[in-house]
Amino acid sequence: MAILTSTYQLANGVQIPKVAFGTWQIPGGDTAYQAVLAALKAGYRHIDTALAYRNEASVGKAIRDSGIPREQIFVTTKLPAETKSYQGALADFDESLKNLGLDYVDLYLVHAPWPWSQVGRVYDEANLEVWQAMEAIYDSGRAKAIGVSNFAVRDLKNVLKQATVAPMVNQIQYYLGFTEPKITQFSEDHDMLVEAYSPLATGGVLDNPQVQAYADKYGVSVAQLALRFILQNGVLPLPKAVTPAHITANTQLDFTISDADMAALNALPDAAGAYMHNPTQG
Repeated sequence: MAILTSTYQLANGVQIPKVAFGTWQIPGGDTAYQAVLAALKAGYRHIDTALAYRNEASVGKAIRDSGIPREQIFVTTKLPAETKSYQGALADFDESLKNLGLDYVDLYLVHAPWPWSQVGRVYDEANLEVWQAMEAIYDSGRAKAIGVSNFAVRDLKNVLKQATVAPMVNQIQYYLGFTEPKITQFSEDHDMLVEAYSPLATGGVLDNPQVQAYADKYGVSVAQLALRFILQNGVLPLPKAVTPAHITANTQLDFTISDADMAALNALPDAAGAYMHNPTQG
C-alpha cells in the first residue's frame, strides 16, 4: 500500500503518485463511478482518464463524492488524438474540465501525435500548434503539468525543437517484454517521466508461463509481478480493473524483485505475443 503514496518528481517539481488507476475501456456511468470510488477507497491517489474515454463525468463525480480533499488526488486527462489545432485544443480542454467538474487537472496529455484512424501519419506542424495550446493551458494554471502520449522519438524531437515548456510525461504502451527502449531512453534523457498504459497488455501477460514462474517465486500474482517490474524500471504503471478485488490486488506491490531477476525479466521476449502494436513503436 505504501507504493500508492510514493511519488516521482516531474521536471517542474510536481509530485506524481507512482501508480495510477487507469480508466481506459471502463464505460461511463455507474461502472466507471463505482470503479473510481473503489480505487480511491483502496488507496489510489492518481486517476487517469481522457475525453475520448467518455467517462470523465463519472470519474469526476467519484472524485468529488469520495470525501478526499481535491489536492490529495492527482488527476490526468487527455486531449483527443483527432484534435490538431490551437483553438480545438483549448475548447477540448474546457470540455474536459466541465465534464470532470474540476477547476484544474494535475496533468494534461496530448493523446497521440496522429488521429487513431491515421496511425503513423506525420502531423508535425499541427502538433507544434497543439503544443502551443498545451503551453497556454499550463501557463493558465489549469493544468499543473503537461505531456504527451504515444509519441515516438521523431514526434518528441519535433515538439522539443520549438517548445518553451518541454513535455514532462510520455505515456506509452509498456509491459513485460515490450518496454519500447528507444522511446523510453529518449524520454528519460529529456526529463520526461515514462508512464505505462496497458501494463498487463490488457491481460495478455497473465497467461505467460515464464512470468508465472517468477510470480510463484515471489508469492505474488502475475499482475502484481508485472506491475512491480514496471515500477522498478522507474516507470509509472496505469493498471485498470473494475472489481474491488482486482483493484485492491493491484495495490499490493510492496515487495522487491532481485536485480538478477529484473535483468532476466527485462530480457524476456514480448510476454503477450500477438498483442496489438503500431509501426511507430519501439
